[in-house]
Amino acid sequence: MSSDPSTPPPLDSERREYYRITITLPICLQAETDVTEGVLIEKSVNLSAGGIGLVVNRPFQPNEILSCTLLLAEQVRFTSPIEVLRVDSLPYPPDTYRLHARFIEMSRENRELLVRHILQFQREHLTRHYSA
Repeated sequence: MSSDPSTPPPLDSERREYYRITITLPICLQAETDVTEGVLIEKSVNLSAGGIGLVVNRPFQPNEILSCTLLLAEQVRFTSPIEVLRVDSLPYPPDTYRLHARFIEMSRENRELLVRHILQFQREHLTRHYSA
């Protein structure tokens, strides 16, 4: 599924406002109006304080609003609405898509919480792979 031509891709300056990291985390995506507690499934996510990218098995629509729940370090549950920016069909495996979304309506406190956890993930990665 290609992106909506009426929604231009973000400029490089907008895309890289926040540091990004790729990490495996428990995540749940569901309709914003769904108030049930969804099941968290571990997935590799490309995460920043501005948005998220991940592989999904459902072709969400651009501009669709979803509820995104992540389980961060020390079992910290983080939930925020996201807006789907684009969904790209992947060639393999069948029926898989790359979802690109941005966090919306996020409080300053939640954004700071996410930034702290992203920096913690980066520190842990660097310590594991580059310490003497």
